[in-house]
Amino acid sequence: MANQTNNKAKALLDWVDARFPLSKMMKEHVTEYYAPKNFNFWYFFGSLAMLVLVIQIVSGIFLTMNYKPDGNLNQYNLPAAFTAVEYIMRDVSGGWIIRYMHSTGASMFFVVVYLHMFRGLIYGSFKKPRELVWVFGSLIFLALMAEAFMGYLLPWGQMSFWGAQVIINLFAAIPVIGPDLSTWIRGDFNVSDVTLNRFFALHVIAVPLVLIGLVVAHLIALHEVGSNNPDGVEIKKLKDENGIPLDGIPFHPYYTVKDILGVVVFLIVFCAIMFFAPEGGGYFLEKPNFDAANPLVTPAHIAPVWYFTPFYAILRAIPSFFGTQVWGVIGMGAAVVLIALLPWLDRSPVKSIRYRGPIFKTMLVLFIISFIGLGILGALVATDTRTIVARILSIIYFAFFLGMPFYTKMDKDREVPARVTMSTTKQKVMFFVYTIITVVGAYLFAILI
Repeated sequence: MANQTNNKAKALLDWVDARFPLSKMMKEHVTEYYAPKNFNFWYFFGSLAMLVLVIQIVSGIFLTMNYKPDGNLNQYNLPAAFTAVEYIMRDVSGGWIIRYMHSTGASMFFVVVYLHMFRGLIYGSFKKPRELVWVFGSLIFLALMAEAFMGYLLPWGQMSFWGAQVIINLFAAIPVIGPDLSTWIRGDFNVSDVTLNRFFALHVIAVPLVLIGLVVAHLIALHEVGSNNPDGVEIKKLKDENGIPLDGIPFHPYYTVKDILGVVVFLIVFCAIMFFAPEGGGYFLEKPNFDAANPLVTPAHIAPVWYFTPFYAILRAIPSFFGTQVWGVIGMGAAVVLIALLPWLDRSPVKSIRYRGPIFKTMLVLFIISFIGLGILGALVATDTRTIVARILSIIYFAFFLGMPFYTKMDKDREVPARVTMSTTKQKVMFFVYTIITVVGAYLFAILI
C-alpha cells in the first residue's frame, strides 16, 4: 500500500516537473543550495522577515474585508474609517486578534529588518560580490517605510491624521516643486478623504506588489552569489571534486531546522506581545490614535511611530535656513540613502567585524549609540538641550558613513583565515541541539496557545 502511494506521488511529481521546474527549483534554492556551515544567531532575522511579511499580508487581507476607507462622518458623527476599525475590534468575530496581529506585526517587521541590516553591517554582507543584494535590501527598506507610513493613516485616529499632515507638509519645503508635490501626494490641499483612499490603494495593492518583487529579486541575487558568513570567507573558492564547497552544507535540512527554531522563539515573543501588551507601552499603538481624527484639534505632541523616530530626530536637529526646512528634509533623506551606498563607501578588503581594525569597531559603536539615541529623542518633545544632543548624534551618524572611505582605508585589519572557523562536527552537534530545542519550543508554544 505504501509503495503504491509512493509511486503515485512520484508519478505526480514527474508530471509536474515535465511542465514546471519544481524539483529543479527545490534543488537550486533549498536541498542543493550550499550555505556556509558557520551561521550563527544573527542569521535568523532574514527568514523571520519573510515570516512577518506573510503574517502582514494574510492579516491585511482579512482586515480589508471589513475596513472602509472613508474619512467622512457617519450617523455617529465619527469618521467611517475610524468606526470601521472599532467595528473590527468589537463586532467582527476574531477581529481584535487580526487587528492586533497586524499592528504588532508592523513593529516586529522593523525590529527584525533593523537587526537583519545590522547583521549585514557587522559581517560586511554589502561588500563584493553582494553589492546588488544590499541595494535590493535597501530598496526593500524604503518600500517598507512607504508601506508603514501609508498604513499608519488608515485607522484615521488623531496621531495618524496629524502625523501624515506633518510628514507630507515636509515635501512643501522642496524649492519650486514642493507645494505642488505635497498637494499631489495628498490629492487635496489638506489630508482628507481623498488622501485616505489613495493611501489605502497604495498600502493594499501597489506597494505590496513592489515589496514582493524586491524580495524575490533580493533572494535571487543572494542565491546567485551565495550567502556571506561571520568570517567573511567566500566558500565557493574551495570545492571538492564534485564541485561542493568544502565549508558549505545543504540549506535543507540543516538551516531549515535552525530557522524553525528561530520561528518558534519569535512566535512565542510575538504572541506574548499580541495577547498581553498589544499597545507596546504606547509605542506600537499610540494613545492619541484611540481618538477619531479631528482637523480642528491638534495633539499636544506629534511624533511618528518609533521605527521612524531616528530619521525624524535628524530632520528636527537640522536648523532651518532662510525660513525653509529643506535642509532638514535633505538630511532625513540622506540618512536613508547613505545606507544603500555602503558597498562603495567601505574601502577595507576585510568583510567581517571579527577581523576589522579598532577604528571601524569604534565608529560602529558610536553609530549604534547615535541611532538609538536619535530614536529616543525623536519620540520626545523637542527642547533646546535635546536639540543640541540630537545635532551631536546626527553628526556622529553622518560621520560613520561619510568618513568611511578614509578610516576603513587606514584601519589596521587582521588577516582573514582561508577557511571558516567552525568544524563540520560542531555543526552536526549544533544541528542536533537545534532540533531538540525546536521540538521543546514548539511544545511550549502549543501549550501557551
